[in-house]
This record gives sequence, structure tokens and C-alpha cells, in this order.
Amino acid sequence: MSKGFPMSTPSIASSSVGVATASATRLLQSAIAACLGLMIVGFVGFSHIEIVHNAAHDTRHANAFPCH
Repeated sequence: MSKGFPMSTPSIASSSVGVATASATRLLQSAIAACLGLMIVGFVGFSHIEIVHNAAHDTRHANAFPCH
């Protein structure tokens, strides 16, 4: 006789656990993106390095976003 694995019955996991995990993951990703965006804007806005300011300024004009 050959050794085999016992058959298992598939079970359906609770869908509320998956939804809660997905929502928490999405919220965490959104929070990290917001923090990263604020750090970039803060760095560019308060930077004393002229080339950083000019790069952001030129990008805003290239995207037709008024800045003055």
C-alpha cells in the first residue's frame, strides 16, 4: 500500500476577517503615502537649496499649475 495524505475538506474562511485586513492595509498604505507626500512638500517648501526650489517650480509650471 502506498502512503498518502489524508483527504481534507476545504473550508470557507470568514470573509469579515479578510475585509478587515484589507481595510487596515489600505489605511496604512494611505497614511504612509500622506506622510511621505508631506515630507516631500515640506522639504521642497522650506529648502534653502535653490536648485530644489527651482525644480519644483519648473515642474509646477510644466503641469500648468499656477504658483503665484
